[in-house]
Amino acid sequence: MYRIRFHGRGGQGVKTASRVLGSAFFLEGFEVQDAPRYGAERRGAPIFAYVRAARRPINERGIIRHPDLVAVADDSLVPVPAAGVLQGLDAHSVMLINSHESTTTWQQRLNLAGPVLILPVHESAADRTDLPLAGTACAGAAARLVGVISRNALAGAVQTELEPLGKRLVEQNLQTALHAFDAMDGHAGTVTAGPETSASDYTVPDWIGMTVEDVARAAPSIHAAANSVQVKTGLWRTMRPVIDYTRCKHCWWVCSSFCPDSAIAVDAQGIPEIDYDHCKGCMICVSRCPPHAIEAIPEHTAQAGEQLPT
Repeated sequence: MYRIRFHGRGGQGVKTASRVLGSAFFLEGFEVQDAPRYGAERRGAPIFAYVRAARRPINERGIIRHPDLVAVADDSLVPVPAAGVLQGLDAHSVMLINSHESTTTWQQRLNLAGPVLILPVHESAADRTDLPLAGTACAGAAARLVGVISRNALAGAVQTELEPLGKRLVEQNLQTALHAFDAMDGHAGTVTAGPETSASDYTVPDWIGMTVEDVARAAPSIHAAANSVQVKTGLWRTMRPVIDYTRCKHCWWVCSSFCPDSAIAVDAQGIPEIDYDHCKGCMICVSRCPPHAIEAIPEHTAQAGEQLPT
């Protein structure tokens, strides 16, 4: 079975990419699943979509934890822990990044066991917020990398999925998808199908257990002003940002200014402190910290008093 994840930001066509690739697999006779997954449903927020394809009925459900291919439409997402781009990668997995940077640069940065391939960003896209048809390009490249989808099937999938958008947009997306397909000619078949999941060897997901609060504590609805401190939004968190004070440069305005919930306070000496009762774990501070003094660890690990190796 082929297991493929697309990562990008809202507005870059990641959902469209999964639909196009799924339809192309279907036209080649595969059973297919494709679906997006959102966090915050807004333009620019990290999202991902996935595709499963097999020659027989697919019994797997849910997100793909161990992908055969990860296609990244926006390379700024790679170092963001909350985006989950690197989750589940192993020596079998292929990473495809839409980027201005070279393959060598990304291999040195990521040190992955599996191959890293680059889909060159459109030359007109100097600004990372302007990635024309990035999702469609990733779908076209992915279709070539699996080696079982023809150019005609890809073209048919683009026509079918995007027909409601009108002839002009269909033609633009078609050219983009086919250009990316051709750009990956030298890597056709690099992505191979992963093994079927065995019920006996199935690894239970690392679920986060939510304790049930007493009704007297959980039921009240607070409407009075200036009492947001009573709402412990930190209970939503699955990843916890942790400050390494040996690396912190006390550039307090960065982490405290970017925190969307004002959950980072700074004392008179310029030392930041995170209010974990109200930190929701968005990891913006992790991605914005200039000296990389803030790292992300799983919440259950933090609560158990453990530390991950650095």
